[in-house]
Amino acid sequence: MAIRDRLKHLTARDEDVLRAVGEYEGRLASRDLKARCTDGLDHCADSWAVRKRELTAVSSSRIAGAITKATHDQWALARRCQAAHLQNLEAGITTLRRRLSLPLGEKGTKRAAGGYRSKGEWFRKSRRLAMLEARRATVVEDWRTGRVRVVRGSRRLLNTRHQLEAAQLSEAEWRRRWEAERWFLAADGESGKRFGNETIRVTPDGEVSIKLPAPLAHLANAPHGRHTLAAKVAFAHRGGEWRDRIEGNRAVAYRIHLDVARGRWYLTASWQRPVVKTVPLAVARARGMIGVDTNADHLAAYHLDPHGNPIGDPHRFFFGLSGSAGHRDAQIRHALTRLLHWAQGCGVAAIGIEDLDFAAEKTREKHGRRTRFRQLISDMPTGKLKARLASMAAELGLAIVAVDPAYTSMWGDEHWRKPLTSGKRTMTRHDAASVAIGRRALGHPIRRRTAPPRDDRSDRRGHRTDQAEPGTQGREETRPRIPGPRTRCVSPDRGAKAGDQCAQHRSGHTAEQQFWQQDSLPLSL
Repeated sequence: MAIRDRLKHLTARDEDVLRAVGEYEGRLASRDLKARCTDGLDHCADSWAVRKRELTAVSSSRIAGAITKATHDQWALARRCQAAHLQNLEAGITTLRRRLSLPLGEKGTKRAAGGYRSKGEWFRKSRRLAMLEARRATVVEDWRTGRVRVVRGSRRLLNTRHQLEAAQLSEAEWRRRWEAERWFLAADGESGKRFGNETIRVTPDGEVSIKLPAPLAHLANAPHGRHTLAAKVAFAHRGGEWRDRIEGNRAVAYRIHLDVARGRWYLTASWQRPVVKTVPLAVARARGMIGVDTNADHLAAYHLDPHGNPIGDPHRFFFGLSGSAGHRDAQIRHALTRLLHWAQGCGVAAIGIEDLDFAAEKTREKHGRRTRFRQLISDMPTGKLKARLASMAAELGLAIVAVDPAYTSMWGDEHWRKPLTSGKRTMTRHDAASVAIGRRALGHPIRRRTAPPRDDRSDRRGHRTDQAEPGTQGREETRPRIPGPRTRCVSPDRGAKAGDQCAQHRSGHTAEQQFWQQDSLPLSL
């Protein structure tokens, strides 16, 4: 959980102190990160202790602990990114080798692409295969030796230095951003300490004070080497929860950073919540399910009862993925908030989603020239959406059920789109897929009904449907009342064909020898 507020009305002295502390601790963090990367896979508890003692001598034990922990997290993140990059290279190499081994012009299938169209394309892809194999060899060697490539301040900003005109920045402006990104003004929380943090302390009334490193103690304006800022914070979002934590002396981590473009200072408070307890699957399914189909620009959701019957109309929650990263993140967050509030109003205990992962599906080797499709799956924030949905659902007491995404769109469109479409309801392929996802999360088959009994057209072997129990009403549109014995609108012994026994559906009669076709059945009997 992270909340943020602006540090307003800072004095010139306050800003000078923050710059000095951030620059000093940033140099210590850079030095520690270099030492950690040099250790590689030889890192152990003893080497970590040596690094922490060296940092403690020039700062404090708490600042040294925060710096070494941030260093370990950054190195671990670089290793995970390296593993993902290696997996992506191997997927591309495998696809290229398979397609190069096929004859020219051979058609592909839905699961795999075919051969290349011409000799020129085959030659270019063979050269790309050699390039990817060379890259993989380099990455494998780095992985085995534990070597990672990390840039404090972000690699993107570093590369911007060579493209200042395209970024519309001057060298001085870029230098200010680069230095601000490399500052280190953060402190981990400590349970049992006053207000949950001894290095950056925030009181319940919003007063912020910082414990200065030993070489900068002469800049303090408060006892014990602390500097109290003139600005006060008041967290509008989840301020009550934050206040409960600090008044109970529970750990809260803080980070101070400067937005160079706006010239504003911000304070971010963060803490961890206890691990969400899992609930039995039967309990999650007891009150029905919300099936959610994830798409590039919206979430399609449908409410299903415990028997798998769709209730009401489909719902769509749109979001945009254009603009800055902060804007995209806010769009996803708002869409999930609307989804969760609607699910809470429906009274369900769980939400069913697809366990999507496009990590190995985004390479151009797999989809060839289908650039629009690759762009589509690249825009879908599946990983971020699942993680954020799980954390936000836990706040409202809702469980998340992840299901296999295989054929949900295809079978949902085949079995649910047409039956649920009416004059007042428009069903899309994504809405039908949400029904299929919800039914799979409930443990029901996706198709609407089972095969008819093999003996005759009577129901001696039980109901033909998988959804509703007898007496359940309102699960689908009303059945058209066609005159005849099957709808019981007209008595069998009345009407124009009352004397024609071939018109009756009786076991063993000649009508049974004619072509048989299952009539449409309602979802509720």
